[in-house]
Amino acid sequence: MDCVTVNNLSKNYDKRRVLNNISFSLECNKSYSLIGQNGAGKSTILKILAGLIDYTGDVTIKKNKPGSDESKKLIGYLAEDASPYINLTVKENLLYIASLRGVQNMNERLSFLVDLLGLNRYLNIMVSSLSRGTMQRLSLALSIVHNPEIVLLDEPLNYIDIPTQEKVIQFFRTMNSTFLISTHVMSIAERFAENIIIINDGNIIFNGKLSEIESMRKNNETIESVISGIML
Repeated sequence: MDCVTVNNLSKNYDKRRVLNNISFSLECNKSYSLIGQNGAGKSTILKILAGLIDYTGDVTIKKNKPGSDESKKLIGYLAEDASPYINLTVKENLLYIASLRGVQNMNERLSFLVDLLGLNRYLNIMVSSLSRGTMQRLSLALSIVHNPEIVLLDEPLNYIDIPTQEKVIQFFRTMNSTFLISTHVMSIAERFAENIIIINDGNIIFNGKLSEIESMRKNNETIESVISGIML
């Protein structure tokens, strides 16, 4: 069963075409990495699925339109370089978003995320005083606080230390969710997902299994080199 379907999706910013009539689907409870160079259209896809910007084409989130009340309940979205409410403390941010999301067993859920992401000693600190890495950890917690069925992450491991990265990846593997993770770093894509979508200049040029890309390697060729060849 597909949780997300995208058919003939296009997007222009003024006269510049960013997405060019693309189509793909995301199977429920599977993980996908969206790979491409800067400016390829990755973030635009995530924003459309999250219901933040308009588009032309047919997009459904479990048969709901992006931005509808139904799809908003299903989705957790992390923007690239996301910023929580800087005039609130870490704890206030967590409580506020959890309340908006209608999180059940709120104290238990927040305690778990705080431990997972190493936020305990920052709970009473204003977000404006946090390092970029700690702010990213908080943003990640806010994006999954409601245990979403569909998780859209734009460069989620930016600024995060390696031990926390590993904890987050291991936790994601336990979630019964559909993941679409945007990145231009292949090593991150490999760790997150078994399925790869490659986008270049607004066009999908590969949509398949990570193992298919690995099988294209010759001798000691890196996966990055294989993908570069696909993009040419």
